Amino acid sequence: MPRLIPLLFLLAAGLCAQTAFFPLRDLKPGMTGVGKTVFTGDRVEEFRVEILGVLENVGPKQSLILARLSGGPLERTSVLQGMSGSPVYIDGKLVGAVAMAFPWAKEPVAGIRPIEEMIRAGAGPPDRPRRAAVQLGDTDLTRPLAPAEEILAGGLKLAEVATPVSFGGFTTATLEHFAPRLRALGLEPRQGMRAGGSRGQQMGSPAALQPGSMISVQLMAGDMSIGADGTVTHIDGNRIYAFGHRFLSVGTTALPFARAEVIALLPTLSTSFKISTAKELMGTISQDRNTAVVGELGRKTPMVPMTITMSRNGRKLESYDIRMVDDRFLAPLLMQMAVFSTIDATERTVGAGSLRVTGEIELQGAPAPIKVDNMYAADNGSALLASLSTAVPLAWVLQSGFDTLGLRRVALDIESFGEKKQLQIDQVTAARRQVRPGEKVELYTVLVGDNGAEVTRKVEYQVPVGARPGPLYFTVADGATANVQDYRLLAGNAPKSVERLIDTVNNMRANTKAYVRVWRADPAFQLEGADLPDPPPSAALILGGQASAGAVQQTRNAKVAELEIAVGDMVISGSKTIQVEVKE
Repeated sequence: MPRLIPLLFLLAAGLCAQTAFFPLRDLKPGMTGVGKTVFTGDRVEEFRVEILGVLENVGPKQSLILARLSGGPLERTSVLQGMSGSPVYIDGKLVGAVAMAFPWAKEPVAGIRPIEEMIRAGAGPPDRPRRAAVQLGDTDLTRPLAPAEEILAGGLKLAEVATPVSFGGFTTATLEHFAPRLRALGLEPRQGMRAGGSRGQQMGSPAALQPGSMISVQLMAGDMSIGADGTVTHIDGNRIYAFGHRFLSVGTTALPFARAEVIALLPTLSTSFKISTAKELMGTISQDRNTAVVGELGRKTPMVPMTITMSRNGRKLESYDIRMVDDRFLAPLLMQMAVFSTIDATERTVGAGSLRVTGEIELQGAPAPIKVDNMYAADNGSALLASLSTAVPLAWVLQSGFDTLGLRRVALDIESFGEKKQLQIDQVTAARRQVRPGEKVELYTVLVGDNGAEVTRKVEYQVPVGARPGPLYFTVADGATANVQDYRLLAGNAPKSVERLIDTVNNMRANTKAYVRVWRADPAFQLEGADLPDPPPSAALILGGQASAGAVQQTRNAKVAELEIAVGDMVISGSKTIQVEVKE
């Protein structure tokens, strides 16, 4: 069989070399042709196409062909989700791919993407990584991804045919929570079955695919699986063009795709769809552009192993063995959904509880792994809090703009507790409100919890000899609040090396401690992540000149020192500030 694969590639290349393109300029209303797609199993069937006209310049040097489809089940289903990429031919020449449709339309009128525009999608050079698309304080990992495209045509919206995405092994609550954001991206999440073909990682014969065949882009496989379905438009040698619109517009990527078979069609009043299942792997999607996805047959792309173990009060409940794509935009979102589903599958959704997430994320091109070690407590919604907080640092690292970074392995352990293990910062007091340089400030912090729990902690800060007179501030805050100031600095002064990048993430403050920030309302500077509080006037003049050039970041509240308050295995929340006067 291995010897036959090169011959099959040559045969496919010879057949595709004979495929001619129908020029867009020669299209006229009333012309008729045929389209090809799969309605059942893996059999490619034809449907009829009547050209209605051309919408010119609907995007930057982009046009769209309006056509009425008929034949097969289309009279009762209209344009189906999963038909994206279905090729359309006139006089045996390829016109383009079914890509857009009118939601709620009574007739199957489609927007066809010209094949010339699809071919251009694979012609450009690979992208360089984008920097800082996500910040450490973000709450939405879909923000960097492109929303679904819509065009106003005749007063109605002509929208991309939504890409059906099958989720296998995920809880219903996971789909319901992420569905609104996924739909905004042009994806239609559905509860599906585990993808059989991607599980074995066996490569299929390229002869099994032809224009009109259905494929499934495999984002995740194993105990949880995610596959996005579309149709092949054109095959040129070992290169394929599909979908007729972007998947998520991530640009240069490496997403394995499998052959897919249609189990059934489901007509609905809004948009009907195909129910399909993935089979053997066929190759890798290498480009995800606005007008098409472009892939390579026979190219095998390894997926990143991810293990998630769930336990309660020290007793193991379940473990998941998963593989996901190594994509800087998709991997963090996939990890967030997997962690959310893991927690949701075993823990109650209503009532107080706590979660501890530990583990590490190994990266290619990094000197050390990302360390994961934090706790979360809430009356409701702890699954969302834990999953987002675990995934955001990974997104920030992968989207930092460093070419060498990639995912190697993810290992997470999640432990749940039935009670809300949380303390609130209630009071902060100082033994003295006036001190002199060289003297100590004794600070007392009172923390309260459920059922009348109360904890008091004492820390001392020695005012430096030579400190100038004036107010000195002490802010006692939880880790998340204390991190906010650093997030603001990083937004305008990203780490300049991979080592600094990993150190920044691994040195983020944990939720299980309170942090005392000692500060003055004076100018200060930060150089490559290092604090330079209250520098001498001569140094401030030099740093100020560099700050205007972007070399350093100036802050209004100068941090003089930082102390930690440990309270054990509890989540700390809240913030309090007091003032002490430094006298001469």
